[in-house]
Order: sequence, then structure tokens, then C-alpha cells
Amino acid sequence: MENLITLVNKLQRACTALGDHGEESSLPTLWDALPAIAVVGGQSSGKSSVLESIVGKDFLPRGAGIVTRRPLVLQLHRIDEGREYAEFMHQPRKRFTDFAAVRKEISDETDRETGRTKQISTVPIHLSIFSPNVVNLTLVDLPGLTKVAVDGQPESIVQDIENMVRSYIEKPNCIILAISPANQDLATSDAIKISREVDPKGERTFGVLTKIDLMDKGTDAVDILEGRSYKLRFPWIGVVNRSQADINKSVDMIAARRREREYFATSPEYRHLTDRMGSEHLGKMLSKHLETVIKSRIPGLQSLINKTITELEAELNRLGKPIASDAGGKLYAIMEICRTFDQIFKEHLDGVRPGGDKIYSVFDIQLPAALKRLQFDKHLSMDNVRKLITEADGYQPHLIAPEQGYRRLIEFSLVTIRGPAEAAVDAVHAILKDLTHKAIGATMELKQYPTLRSEVANAAVESLDRMREESKKATLQLVDMEIGYLTVEYFRKLPQDIEKGGNPTHSVFDRYNDSYLRRVGTNVLSYVNMVCASLRNSIPKSVVYCQVREAKRGLLDHFFTELGKKESKQLGKLLDEDPAIMQRRSNLAKRLELYRSAQEEIDAVAWSK
Repeated sequence: MENLITLVNKLQRACTALGDHGEESSLPTLWDALPAIAVVGGQSSGKSSVLESIVGKDFLPRGAGIVTRRPLVLQLHRIDEGREYAEFMHQPRKRFTDFAAVRKEISDETDRETGRTKQISTVPIHLSIFSPNVVNLTLVDLPGLTKVAVDGQPESIVQDIENMVRSYIEKPNCIILAISPANQDLATSDAIKISREVDPKGERTFGVLTKIDLMDKGTDAVDILEGRSYKLRFPWIGVVNRSQADINKSVDMIAARRREREYFATSPEYRHLTDRMGSEHLGKMLSKHLETVIKSRIPGLQSLINKTITELEAELNRLGKPIASDAGGKLYAIMEICRTFDQIFKEHLDGVRPGGDKIYSVFDIQLPAALKRLQFDKHLSMDNVRKLITEADGYQPHLIAPEQGYRRLIEFSLVTIRGPAEAAVDAVHAILKDLTHKAIGATMELKQYPTLRSEVANAAVESLDRMREESKKATLQLVDMEIGYLTVEYFRKLPQDIEKGGNPTHSVFDRYNDSYLRRVGTNVLSYVNMVCASLRNSIPKSVVYCQVREAKRGLLDHFFTELGKKESKQLGKLLDEDPAIMQRRSNLAKRLELYRSAQEEIDAVAWSK
């Protein structure tokens, strides 16, 4: 069973070393899940004397006002033989055999954290004492509760201390050691008052009554010690500490323990309680109870640790790997991130991810609808046909057929196709831009580096802009080719007009009768529709070839070329990760290290049982 307390000692030291001492944080805390005994009492309640009696050494700072200004995690280790010594976690390679030096180091370390002020700090001091005269036990000594701030302390210190004490003892895993002086009314005890608030049934509170020997003559503490005045689940324990005169004379602690035993054994009031009174009994009883509590918490600790390790690993994976330090490593990291983005972008186009189907809808729905909206039949109304046919003849009527009129009617109609063709190019460009933004959003690594994310987004859009211009040029050329060269075979197959275009004896405005003009309009409309059908197939091919295919083939080619010219410092600027994320990753890594270490320690104890 002794290795259970040793286990908690190791875990507590690991927690403090890695910044987990139960403070409010966005990181999971193991500290709060570890069973602990918190020593609570008002100033001058005898709290320090109780601790020193359990240890059997003078080692705590003494003085007026608030002396304990940081939690002191006191870990007692029983050794079979050898000289007693102490170790601080902040000085792991130094052994203290002079306990007066231990007292000084506690004061000095407190000042290092708080400055030479009378402020308090929640960061604990870890002190381990190895001695054949102690039991395996861990106690957390908290600042004494006070009602008044002294000179040099802010008015808030009273509430600050209470908040610190409360933050420890309100946790379900905390065992409360409530120290109260017997020569004061228990109803006014600071320790009992605050412990009653967080543990109203007294299920995890141990009451310790000090200064029993200083009670007024004719009074005693039997009603309290026997649980009649204030009942707790566990029996009250009375102790007799050294007097201030004994402390001043540096009376040996072993001798003080002997005198304490004699006091209870020889006092008529307490003789029947002797076997459960005194600091030695208190230490043994607390050690045994702590072991029992730790044993009952092991399964829950294992479950908590395993669950938290999974959560920490998942968040670290989400945050990504830390930045490489050399230029090659940075370039490689950037290239890998860009390849990931490029692959996601291609998956959108290829249907692995959604979005690529919108391009097809441009060709299958939007372009045909836009061509249909051109309404060539309205453009080829009788009036427009007559106007263009007669204007094409100029001052002299045509001799064979109105060829120039035909050409002008066809050009007039076909030139309107440029609008839908250009709109198809722009529509596909907008879809490709949207897909790049989606791919950037889906590339988790880019969230890690805001500058690189912005540069990749800009480079992708610039590439798409260049591709759009090339696509627009090629696509409009298809329309212009149809305008520039008419398919003669179509017209050769048309039936020839017997009148060759009308009666030349009529005025220029009566050259063509309505029947002839309608036939011209019908012929032109049929030819234009034939060209539209052809362009409906060729425009998508041009757009895909110049935009979609090029985007899949080399969206970031220009960016990669420029990337190869950059120096390490410039590459570093692209990887300017948010400092908050860097700090978060570092903190998570440390906390993960703590939990993995705890997992190994607990598993080792569980297997050995």
C-alpha cells in the first residue's frame, strides 16, 4: 500500500514541474483528480506546529502576519535508516540536512515567486522530507485564513486567501484537515466554518484540536473530541503542541512528542482517549486514510488519464507539427502543405469532394439557356432582314443573290454569341475560385500558418485569373472564326430563287418581296442555329482545356517557382504561425507528457497489486 502514496507524490511533482497545479486553465488538469490532504486553519491556530509535530522537525517559517503565502506540498517519505534530509523540487540536486536552511529556503522561494512583497501565489512549493521518524504521507499546507490585512498587503488579501483555500478544499478528491484551537469557541473557528461550507456532512473532513493544554482551568474539550459538540464522520484528534517558550528554546521534537503522550495519558479528562490522541496518531491515521482513498481512486484515474491522452493527441494532430528550423525543412513543409491543398482542389474537380459538378451545369444548363435567350428569330425579323439586305446592296442591286446581305445578317446574329461564350468562361472561373477557397479551408495545415494561407490563396486566384484570360481569348476566337468564315456547303444545298432576288425595275425599297425576305431570314436562322449547336459543344471544350485542365495541371506552378527563390528568413515569414497556437501546442505537448508519465506510473502500481 505504501507505493500508492509514493505514486501520488510522483504525480504531484510531475504536475507542478509541467505547470499543472490546479489553476484555472483551458488545459486538462491531473492535479485536481489526485487525492490530497489540505491543511486549513486560521492564523495562530497552531497549524504550523501540527505539521512540525507530524514531521518531527522545525522547518516552517514563523513570524507575525501571513507567513505561508504559497501552498506547500509536503511529501513525507519513510526510510528505514540513515540521516534525515529534505529536497525541494526546484533544487532537485541539493539535499538539505539542516532544517533551519529548509525554513530559509521556503521563505526565499516564496519571495522569488511573489517578489519581496506580502502578496500570495497559487504556485506551490514542493518539499520532500526523508526520515525514519515519519509515515508516508502528503499534505498541502495552505496560507492561514485571516480577517484583516496587515501593512503592505492589499485589502483583497483576506478574500484572496479564502479563494485559494476554497479552490483546494471544494474538490471532491481533497481530504480536509481542519485545525482549530481548543482555547477558542469552535463556532468561530475559521477552519470549521469554511470546511462546513464545502463539506456540510463532514464526510471528508478531519478535525484537529490544538492547544488543549492551554484551555481555561475547569474546562475541557471532551465534548468536541467525542463528537458531541460538532460531529464529523471521522473522530476528532487532539494534539498538544510545543509552547512558544519551547520553540524559542528549540526543545527537541522527539521530547515534545513524548511529553504530548504523557499529557493525554495522565490527564483525567483525556485518559480514555489516549490511544487516538496526539500528533503521532494523527500522522499514522492520515497516512492510512490517504492510502485507502488513493486505492479507491485508481480505476477512475486510469479512465480519466486514458481519455485525456486521446483528447490531447487529437488536438495536437489538429494543430499540426511544429515549424522546422532550417531552410530545407521549411521549404519541404511548405511544399507538402501546398501539395495537400492541390490534392484537395483536384478532388473537388474530380467528384471525390462536392463542387465539380457545378462546372458541368454551366455547360449543360447555363450556356444553352444563354444561347436560347439570344432569340435569333427576333433578330431576323422582316424589318431587320429587309434593312440589312438592302443596305448591303448599296447603290446597286445585287445581280445574282444578296451575298453581302446574307453575310451581314449572319455576322449580326453570330456576334451576339460572344456574350454567352464570355459568360461561360467567367462562370467556370467563379466556380474554380470558390473551389480553391473550399480547398484552402479544408487544408488543416494552412489554418496553422495565416501568411502562407493568404499567399497560397492569392497565388491560386492569380493563376485562375491568367487562365481565365487565356480561356476567354481562345473561346471568343472560336466565335470569331465562325463569323470570319461561313460554311459554303450549307448555302450550296439551298434551293435557288428563280427570280434571282426580285424585279430590278422596282425601286430600291421594293427590290425584294416579303416571301423572298422570309426565305432569306429562314436560311440565315437555320445557319446560325447550326453554328450555335457547334459552338455549344466547342465552347465547353475550350473552357475545360484552358481553365479546368490547366488548373488541375499547374495551379501553383508560378508560386512554386517563386518559392524556390526565397531565403530561409523569407520562408520563415510564410510560416509565421500564430504565437497563441505555438504556445498552445507547447502546453499541450507538456500536458501530454505528464499524462503519459502518469499512465505508466499508475499502470505499474496496478500491475504490482
